[in-house]
Amino acid sequence: MFKPIPVAIGLRYLRAKRRNGFISFISLASILGIALGVAVLITTLSVMGGFQREIRDRLLDMAAHATVSGDGAPMHDWQRAVALAKADPRVAAAAPYVDTQALISGVQKQPAIVRGVLPSMEPSVSVIASKLVAGDFKSLQPGSFNVLLGKELADWLGVTVGDTVVVITSGIDSTGMGPASQLKRFTVSGIFEAGHQEFDKGLAIVDMTDLQRVLRMDDDVTGVRLKLHDMNLAWDVARDLALRLGGGYRVLDWMSENANIFRAIKMERTMMAILLSLIIAMGAFNLVSSQVMLVTDKQADIAIQRTLGMTPGQVMQVFMVQGSLIGVIGTVIGVVGGVLLTLNLEHILKLIERAFHVTLLPEDVYYITGLPTDLRADTVVIIAVVALAMAFLATLYPAWRASRTPPAEALRYE
Repeated sequence: MFKPIPVAIGLRYLRAKRRNGFISFISLASILGIALGVAVLITTLSVMGGFQREIRDRLLDMAAHATVSGDGAPMHDWQRAVALAKADPRVAAAAPYVDTQALISGVQKQPAIVRGVLPSMEPSVSVIASKLVAGDFKSLQPGSFNVLLGKELADWLGVTVGDTVVVITSGIDSTGMGPASQLKRFTVSGIFEAGHQEFDKGLAIVDMTDLQRVLRMDDDVTGVRLKLHDMNLAWDVARDLALRLGGGYRVLDWMSENANIFRAIKMERTMMAILLSLIIAMGAFNLVSSQVMLVTDKQADIAIQRTLGMTPGQVMQVFMVQGSLIGVIGTVIGVVGGVLLTLNLEHILKLIERAFHVTLLPEDVYYITGLPTDLRADTVVIIAVVALAMAFLATLYPAWRASRTPPAEALRYE
C-alpha cells in the first residue's frame, strides 16, 4: 500500500490474468527469449574466453613474456643484461638464448627454429622440461650436440630418441669454394609435446654453447628472455631494460609476438557477442508486441485511470514498470541458467559423448582433454546490463502510446 500508484498498478498488471490469452503467451515468449539470449551469450563468451586463456597459457609455457635482443646484430654482454633484468623487482627470471632458422634432415626434411638455451637457466623462463614425453632435459650438455624435438617435428622427420638428424643452419661459412651452408649432426635425446603446433612442429632445442659453436658466435647470444610476475607489464619492463642497456636493441612482448592470433580471437569473440545479442533483441521485440497488445487490451482501464486524475506520465510509468519487470525476470533466469550451464558444461559434454558415442573435442585436433571455460563476473554483469537496457527501451513506445490514449474515445463503446 506504500508503493507509488504507477508501480502498484504495473505489478498488478503483471500478476493479473488477462482476457486475451495470446498476450500472456507473447509475454512468456519475451521472458524466455531474453533468458535464452542471456544464457547462451554467457556460456558462449565463457567458452571462448576459456579457449583464449588455454591458447595464451600454452604459448607462454614455451615462449617468454618478453625478449630483448640485438637489433640486427648479436647481443654481446648478455651476463650484464641478465643481471640488470634480475635487479628489476617486476622480473621473476631471465635467461639468454640463441635462435636461428635451420633445415633439419632425418628421413624427411623440415624447416624449423633451432633454439639454443642454457639448461641451468631455461627452466626458470619456460616449462620445456615438464613437456618432455621421451628423453631427458638434462641430456643437453655442452659438447654433447644433443637436440630436443617437438613431437610433430620428430614424427615428420621419422626419428625418435637415439636417432641422429642433420641441422643445416642459415648461416654460411666462407671457404675456398665460396659460401657454403653449415651442417652439423645432432643426436635426438628427447621429444616434447607443448600442445601448440607452432612449437611441436617448428621448434628444436639444443644447448646454447653447442649452437654458438655451430654458428661461430663466440659468447654472443641472440638476446635475453624474461619471465615477469605480471605478464601485462611485459612491454614496459622489456623497454626499460633496453634503455638501461643502452645502444640499439629490439623489444618484443608476448602480445606483439602473437598479435595476429589474439587479434583474431578478439574479433571472433566480439562478432559472436554481437550475433548472439540478437537473440536478446528478439526477446525485446516480442516484449514490444506484448506491450502494444496489452495497451490495446487495457484501453478502458487507462481511460478510467485518466478520469480519476492520473497524469499521462503516470500512465506511461505503469506500462514501463510492467514491461521492465518482464525484462528483469528474463534476465535473472538467463543469468542463473547461463552460470549453471557454464559451470556444468564439461559434465554435460561428457554425457552427450557417452549417450551418442561421439567425441566432440578430439584431443589430437584440439590439443585439450576437456572444454575450457572462463566465467568472468564482469562479463556476466555487462550481459545483464545490456539485456535490461534492451528490455527497458522496448517498453518506451508502448508506454508512450498508452499515455496518449484519449479517455473519451476509449470509453465510447464501453
